[in-house]
Parts: sequence; structure tokens; C-alpha cells
Amino acid sequence: MAGIYIHIPFCRQKCYYCDFYKTVNTGQTPRFIKAIQQEARKRKDYVGSEKIKTIYFGGGTPSVLNANELAEILQFFRKEFEIEKEAEVTFEANPDDLTVKYLETLYKAGVNRLSIGLQALQNEHLERMNRRHDVQQAIASVTDAQKAGFQNLSVDLIYGLPELTIKEWKSTLEQVFSLPFQHLSAYHLTYHQGTPFYTWLKKGTLKELDEKESVEQFEILIETAERYGFEHYEISNFAKDQLYSKHNTSYWTGKKYLGLGPSAHSFNGKSRRWNMAHLEGYLKAQENNLPFFEEEVLSENEKFNEYILTRMRTKWGVSEQEIKNIFGLQVLNSFQNEIENYLRLELIKKENGNFTFTRKGLFISDDILSNMMII
Repeated sequence: MAGIYIHIPFCRQKCYYCDFYKTVNTGQTPRFIKAIQQEARKRKDYVGSEKIKTIYFGGGTPSVLNANELAEILQFFRKEFEIEKEAEVTFEANPDDLTVKYLETLYKAGVNRLSIGLQALQNEHLERMNRRHDVQQAIASVTDAQKAGFQNLSVDLIYGLPELTIKEWKSTLEQVFSLPFQHLSAYHLTYHQGTPFYTWLKKGTLKELDEKESVEQFEILIETAERYGFEHYEISNFAKDQLYSKHNTSYWTGKKYLGLGPSAHSFNGKSRRWNMAHLEGYLKAQENNLPFFEEEVLSENEKFNEYILTRMRTKWGVSEQEIKNIFGLQVLNSFQNEIENYLRLELIKKENGNFTFTRKGLFISDDILSNMMII
């Protein structure tokens, strides 16, 4: 199994919290489409002979693409790669782009999984984040997507927002879970350097939510999702009827993937590559056969750290037998010694040779994971 990720770097306006690479220079879309085709031809052997089982359009804002542009990209992939008939094709979108007509064209083009960035359901929080949509558009986008034929819908939310109250968060979740979707990704706000939110935090014009309130919002999230029949299968992700994100699950389980576009990352089990985070530089590199990425060959210690960091995030956890088979008995013994205290404190549990976080352990997972790393 292998996947393709396409980073669409265009945004009509920039959200104040987001640190993903993006540009408002949407006039470069035709050059960009040619450039990712050029990159794909150069690098199609990166994932070997494996079939493509997932395609993911991320960004930026993929929904700035029109129907013809999306169809052109997908037709190109079907021609150049061996893509499974039932491949998952995910497309990230902003609610205000999802008109009924646009949803129909996405569905006809071959998108079978839609990820809609709701982020919040209070207009004041949407405005503070500089989102383009309002609450009414957010709700309509999900219901309209279902009517257009989408049966695998994911929505995104952010909690831990400045001034987001417990009452507002509970209201958000109740409204969201009344909508017809099958997957939820919910992330705690992070203040990334270089974003307006980070600048305002440092200046004192924006106040970070108290940690206790953030933890409470996470607890409410987990409990509400479970009450509505959603399985908590990864720290930030919940699914109904086992409709997990196949593409993201491939990241967490160490599968190969090819990343196309500026700032996109690739992984083939042995190395990581990341493209330059600069649209014009990336375009010129493709047009003139110039270098456009950096590469890191992973050491055995780095491979182990990667294995722990990704798999422990999921409900499947890490396997004693797998650690022994891949990394050897000495590494397994060291891991068992490190994890013993967390088992005793009931932060991690062991079932059938697999280690996963307990509910209590999830709340301090970052600290636990950092202690498991081989330096």
C-alpha cells in the first residue's frame, strides 16, 4: 500500500493560526498543475512498484481548484500510476467554497472522501481566526455534501481557542454531532511561530486558554464522541463505523507515500524528503530541472523513534513482537524497561502483546513519547 499527497498551496486569505505553507497568489494555478505533473513523472519510482491506495489533496485550500483542474490532476494520476479501483481520494475544502454545484463536480471527478474545515461554530471565533465562512455556511456545507452523494465525510474542529468557553465547546460538539458525517478530526490550537496568533500571544494582545480548561475540553470531546458512537482511534481522530482515514492511518503505520508540491513531505521507509516551501522556487525548479527537495536517510534509532511516535498515537499501539522483529531483542528490552513505570501508573496498558495509551495516559502522551525516544 502506498499513498500520494498533493499540497495545494493556494488560499484566498490566510487564517491567523495556520503555519502550513500557503500563498494567496492563486493566479499561478495553471503553472502549478504542470509542475506537480512534472514532479510526479520524476519521482514515481519513490514508492517502488506498490499500488496507490490513497490520494490526499491537502493545503492550503484545495477547494480553490475548479472542477476542470481537479479532473485534470486525477486523470493524470490514473494514467501515470497504478491506482486501486477503490482507492480513497480525500479532498480538503472550506465550507464557503462548497456550493451545491461544486460538490456535485467533486463527486463526479472521483473524490470519495471530503474533509471540511469547520474549525468552530461561533462566528466570533471564526472571525478571530480570519476564516472566510460563517456558522450557517459551515452547517450547510455538511448537509449539502451528503445530498451530493458523499458517504464518507470528515469535519475538522479546533479546541483550546482563546476565550472558548466550556459552554461554547459543548454547544459546538452537540451541533456538530447532529450533522451527517462519519469522521471527526479535532486538534488543540497550537501557537506556531510566524503566525499572527503567535505574535499576538507574545505581545499579550491574545491570551492562551488555561491548561486546565484545555484538558477539560479534550475530556468533553472524547466523552461526547463516544456518546454519539464515534471510536477514538487516534489522539486527534474519531470515526464512525470504522471509516478511519486510510491515508492518515498509512502515515501512522509506516506505509510509503509520495508528497507532491511545495513543502510536501515523502517517506519510503528508509528516508524522508521534503520539498522547498516556496511556490515560485518550486515552479522554476520543475521547469528547469533544478533541485527542489532535501532528503534525510533515517538511522536505525530514528526509525525506531518514528515507529513509536506514530503508532503509539493510535488505538492499535505498538507490538512487542514487531519491535523485536524489526529492531532486535536489545531494543525491545530497553523499551520494556522504559515502559514499565507507565504500566504501573496505568498510563499505558498491555493487551495481547500490544501497548496503547490509557485514557489517563492520552492527556500527557507528548511527555511520555519524548521519554521513549532513543537519543
